[in-house]
Amino acid sequence: MKILHLITDLSIGGAEMMLYKLLSRMDRSHFQNVVISMTDIGIVGIRTEALGIPVYSLGMHSKMPNPISFLRLLRLLHGYRPMILQSWLHHADLLGLLAGNIARVPAIVWNLRCSELIKDDHPKSLFWILRLLAKFSHVPKAVIVNSSAGRIAHERLGYKPVRWEVIPNGFDIDTYCPSSDVYLKFRQSLGLQGKTPLIGLVARFDPMKDHENFLKAASRLYNIRPDVHFVLVGREIDKKNASLVSLTSSLGLNRHVHLLGERCDIANIIKALDIAASSSYGESFPNAIGEAMSCGVPCVVTDVGDSARIVGDTGIVVPPRNPQALADGFLHLLAMNERERELLSMAARGRISAMFSIDTVARQYEKLYFEIANNSSKGKHVLQK
Repeated sequence: MKILHLITDLSIGGAEMMLYKLLSRMDRSHFQNVVISMTDIGIVGIRTEALGIPVYSLGMHSKMPNPISFLRLLRLLHGYRPMILQSWLHHADLLGLLAGNIARVPAIVWNLRCSELIKDDHPKSLFWILRLLAKFSHVPKAVIVNSSAGRIAHERLGYKPVRWEVIPNGFDIDTYCPSSDVYLKFRQSLGLQGKTPLIGLVARFDPMKDHENFLKAASRLYNIRPDVHFVLVGREIDKKNASLVSLTSSLGLNRHVHLLGERCDIANIIKALDIAASSSYGESFPNAIGEAMSCGVPCVVTDVGDSARIVGDTGIVVPPRNPQALADGFLHLLAMNERERELLSMAARGRISAMFSIDTVARQYEKLYFEIANNSSKGKHVLQK
């Protein structure tokens, strides 16, 4: 079965990495996958090519289509003639809806990776696209969401698909696993002693991720535990980010906060943490939390999206936009004795292995694709209200 995946870009991000992990575990005796990025190939695209999967770029300079990129997409659709056009994220959903119908792809499937969208955090054009997508949300054979929160948020926007499918993010528990050697080596790379408490936040620089909340919590914790260090990793999380550097400096954390930028060795960084954090005021299903738990790292998360469901009783859930609550959560975990932390670590990894392994999630995608293919007609979709 040929499946063509259309995604906005292939830089390092939650949706992009989920696509890569899915492709790495799908049964190639039954599925042939092709990936198209609306912009460029990016780091994740290069990794995907290394799997032996074709990757193409439409070369768009923004997320809005132009005639040349649109025609290139149509040529690829006519050339590969996929059974399913699987689009990832809103802009790709819109482009895939138009191109898929013109190319008469038997089945279109959308994949949504977010929950609540705050209007002040996004351009107005996105909400125009959302209204248009909601109007035609009955056209895809299915709309996949990675969280119950994502489904509820899009239902509020007016989405009324013929089929909702909640498939969570999946995690590679072999790559993301505890390692005492990595734990020590990473600390050495930062110039820290082996037992220095280390708390990390893995998230791109985005208002929703609320780095200010994390840093204010770090400041409160530092006043009580000046031995703690903090690691921030992600796109635009570096010393070139003037607002982030200014905030860190104003809180007196310069010597205890490490801004590492976008990295390709996320697994090794997470393995070196004592605590992982999610400080967001808006989430769907944060990959960084599942990856940390898979490494046996306990988490303190804000109660947004499906974060509380992921953590369960293996970590601490606090209200969003509340630095004191976040700091108290850190302090509670740091106060645990070695045996208590060991049990919590085992419980966190066990929860991911039992509920969210990438192999389990890949089988859910495969089952959905088989069902859609079996039920799909070869006729052209009709765009109508």
